[in-house]
Amino acid sequence: MILEVKDLNVTYNGHNALKNINICINEKEYVCLVGKNGSGKSTFLRSITGLIKADSGEVIYGIDRSEVGYLAQVSGVDPRFPATAKEVIMTGCQKHGIKPFYSKEDHIEFEKICELLKIGPFVNKKMGELSGGQRQRVLLARTLIGKPKLLLLDEPCNGLDSGSIDLFYKILDDLNQSLGITIIMATHDLDEIKNDNVRVVGLEQEVIFDGNIKQYFS
Repeated sequence: MILEVKDLNVTYNGHNALKNINICINEKEYVCLVGKNGSGKSTFLRSITGLIKADSGEVIYGIDRSEVGYLAQVSGVDPRFPATAKEVIMTGCQKHGIKPFYSKEDHIEFEKICELLKIGPFVNKKMGELSGGQRQRVLLARTLIGKPKLLLLDEPCNGLDSGSIDLFYKILDDLNQSLGITIIMATHDLDEIKNDNVRVVGLEQEVIFDGNIKQYFS
């Protein structure tokens, strides 16, 4: 077990955002959260990261919180900010404040991630010079350089073209299958998922479906 959620309830502005959520996620699972806008997908991810305070319930991790990577729906990186892709990625090494320098191991990990995500050709370009798909891969690289065991993604392909979406999901498959990273992703693009081992959790404030992707479509 890498994550267990027990009887989670979240309300804000008098609205029941999540009701009695009970989910157990095992290591190396690939879980897609689906549901309409307002169904609670983003709230669920933000509550298990601690960004939203739950009214009641428990969030139990089987790993250290430092081993959880989170890629928010809104990145917080202004593409006009005069930083290169490499500079943005390396900030992912800064788990405990700003480092005066990066270690040899940090740079080795950076090279590995560049190769894995195929971002070498544009890694020295400014963020504002990159396409939406390229920027999203850079932000994923920033998350991965911290070596997470659990990766939380909130609608990571919003606004991307079909080619970028396809490449992004292929990368996620590789992270899950080859590196064994557990993935929980909120998405509207379930039709684009080609991995038959994906587990689908349908939300409508409550869990209304929990099963294999083939079962979901059947």
